[in-house]
Amino acid sequence: MPNIKSAKKRVLIGKARNARNKAAKSDLKTAIKKFEAAAAEGNRTETDGAYKVAVKKVDQAVAKGILHKNAAAHKKSAMTLKLNRLG
Repeated sequence: MPNIKSAKKRVLIGKARNARNKAAKSDLKTAIKKFEAAAAEGNRTETDGAYKVAVKKVDQAVAKGILHKNAAAHKKSAMTLKLNRLG
């Protein structure tokens, strides 16, 4: 446990950021899972909507520094291929 006031503040800031990042990452995973479920079901219109939401969440995660840009590109590419396979 830190004794210095500024160190105590850094611990609190770290906890707040950790909670924010955890929530954003959970939101991202949920959006991707919804897309995967819609794609597995085979419903094109539902999959299109879920795809747009998932890609937006991936881009937001990159902007917030939660996801690396290359990892995001990989995820978006995989989702696009899956979407295009539905036909």
